[in-house]
Parts: sequence; C-alpha cells; structure tokens
Amino acid sequence: MRVIISADRTSDLPDEVQQEYNVPLVPYHIILEGKDYLDGVTISLEEIFARFKGTGAYPLTAAVNVDEYVSFFNLIKESCGEPCEIVHITLGSSLTSSYQNCVLAAEKVGGVYPVDSCTLCSATGLMVIDACRMAKQGKSALEIKAWLHANRNNYRASFIIDSCDFLKAGGRCSSIAALATSKLRIKPCVVVSNSAQGAMKVQRTYRGKMERVLKHYMRDLLKQYPNIDPSECVLATTQLNPLEDERPAMKAYLEKEGAFEKIYMATASCTIGSHCGPGTYALMFRTL
Repeated sequence: MRVIISADRTSDLPDEVQQEYNVPLVPYHIILEGKDYLDGVTISLEEIFARFKGTGAYPLTAAVNVDEYVSFFNLIKESCGEPCEIVHITLGSSLTSSYQNCVLAAEKVGGVYPVDSCTLCSATGLMVIDACRMAKQGKSALEIKAWLHANRNNYRASFIIDSCDFLKAGGRCSSIAALATSKLRIKPCVVVSNSAQGAMKVQRTYRGKMERVLKHYMRDLLKQYPNIDPSECVLATTQLNPLEDERPAMKAYLEKEGAFEKIYMATASCTIGSHCGPGTYALMFRTL
C-alpha cells in the first residue's frame, strides 16, 4: 500500500526537499492583534516581524486541533487516488498539544500513524526527509513509524538567539535579562532535549558579534558530537534580510571543516519565528 509522509508546517523543510517530495504540511494558528491567521497561508514571517517592529504587536500561536487534522488527513486520502496510509510527523509534544490532537484524529480517520518528533524546526525536517526516503524504498507505514521512534533521539536541534526583545514581549524572559543581553551583546544558545519530547533549555551563552558567535557555536557543536552523521545538515534562520544572512558564512565554515557532505538552507515557519524572534540561527543535524 502506498505510504504518504505528512508533517506539521513547523518542520521547516528546505525548499529543494519540498520540491522533491511534495510533503503535505498542516499549518498552525498565528493570533495577531485579535485575528486568527494560518502559518504560511494567510500570514508570513515578514508581516509578523514588521508588525512587531511597527506597533509592538506580539504574535501568539495555537496548535492544530483535532477537526483540522481529520480534515487534513481525509483530504490527503481523497487526493491520493488509491488506497494509502499516512505517517504524520509532529512538533515535539512538550511544546504543543498537536501530537495529542493528531493521535485523536488518527483514531477517527484510520490508516494514520502519528510520530512525535520530540524536536522542532528543521530537525523535525530531517526526520521527514528520512521518512520520505523510506517510503520511496517501499517501507510500510508501521516500519517507518517504528524506525523513527527508535531513532528520534538522534536528531539534534539548537539555536542562537540574536536578541531577547521578542522573548521579553512574549513573557519568556524578564526585562532585566533582555536589557542585559542587549547591552552585553550576549547570545543565548538554546538546546532541545529529545528525551524530554522537545523541551528547551539555555545550554550556554556567547558574547560578541553574530558572525563570531556562530563560528564558536558551530565549533562547539562539532566538538560536542564526534558521532555526527556527516551526510547532511540544515542551516535554518529567521533572518529575512538576505544582506544580513549569516548562513553563507556558516556554510563556508562547515565546508572548510569538512563536516557535512550536503548542507541545506531553510527559513523558519511563522510559528517557530514567533517564539524566537528575528535574527535567530540554527544548525540541525543527526548523530549516529
């Protein structure tokens, strides 16, 4: 039976991956100034950041609900043109109720296999890539789900936050902490814990210009994980100004180090960007 791989839009797939596999993506809700938008459908990250800068309007996010998942899965099955099963990969369950909602929807629809990625952003995207490759090889939905569950702790996600202003506006850090990080040019490094279903913590801090910070960040990751899978990684960002994008320099550094055979680029979804703010950078990869 044909297997379709689908995912939450928060998986932040690189464009070339989405072009190759055409993964169905379900959007989260963005609540901005009292209006409900759909991530990447009726609002963009550019608009969110512009409105925050212009009026101070701060976005809230909301999970995909059960009925939305049911409609999403039914549409996939109707569009398939043949009997099919779906493996759906969600944002880490400690970060959202979407996984629980997906499980309830799967019970209603049938033939749907939810997977809690236990991570976020393009680390989830790497899991989606692996699932798509397995589906292409003819693996069954149960085989794919079992493999993802067995290996999901190998998807590594961390990111560098440029400014805590966005976090302060959302009540995620104090005004004093935001002021201190700004004045001292401190850049927090936030790490996702796979064993805690995607819970996050500040692992370390860096200080200085972003270009220098990112080099130290990547150097530290390469030292911390000697068992990195060298096949591929993703450089993700919420930096929307191409003239200020540090990813080309990050890519050049990783190529010089010979760390990865393939380096993808990705831009964060509205949901991810709404939580970390502009100018955030991430290196996502697998370990063996």
